[in-house]
Amino acid sequence: MSGHSKWSTIKHKKAATDARRGKLFTKLLREITVSARLGGGDPRGNPRLRAAMLEARANSVPGDNIDRAIKKGTGELEGESYEEFTYEGYGPGGVAMIVEGLTDNRNRTASEVRHLFSRHGGNLGETGCVAWMFKRRGFFALEPGALDEEAFLELALDLGVDDVSTAGGELEIYTAVEDYNRVREELERRELPLAAKELAMVPDSTIGVANPAQVLRLIDALEDQDDVQHVWANLEVDEGVLAAQEG
Repeated sequence: MSGHSKWSTIKHKKAATDARRGKLFTKLLREITVSARLGGGDPRGNPRLRAAMLEARANSVPGDNIDRAIKKGTGELEGESYEEFTYEGYGPGGVAMIVEGLTDNRNRTASEVRHLFSRHGGNLGETGCVAWMFKRRGFFALEPGALDEEAFLELALDLGVDDVSTAGGELEIYTAVEDYNRVREELERRELPLAAKELAMVPDSTIGVANPAQVLRLIDALEDQDDVQHVWANLEVDEGVLAAQEG
């Protein structure tokens, strides 16, 4: 049983913010294109592409757009050439942060990400400076009240997941990367309402800071950058601060 952190709550909130900005479609389709380029256009043999397509469909991305994104990745249609990037650094108060994305101009993106860190009281670090604090895992959060705790734990055992958390009323599931699609499909087959689902960089532990709102502003600014797909942080923050930030 893992210790509860507010990391997942931050992700729930930021996912909603991203959708409101109207940038979610572009980011999802870019991920599909790169996944198809790296692993081929058949989702049956490309787990990353399958996960990207499921996420796009869950967010109502039109099927024609998904098909075009795949064909751009496989070279059947002309499209931009994107490469993956990962930047690491520290936010205000020493919060460890990882920024992941896809860009067609690495120099431009690096400059903009560095500027955002500096502007919001953080600093970009060297490769490997914080990655050791995180582990790639599948993450799911059920909507509050979807199951009682006993039924939730029975579900977790039935699915054979790595870890769960029920602290603070949250119903969270963690899986190995290779089990992510299987667990996601089974949860959806059972029609269980999900508040969050993603392949995430989960921190081994979290920290609190004196001014969490400053860190949240940095996360928000980074996620608003066109090339950034994900921002991960080991920040622990109170629900009231998150609510104020959303307002």
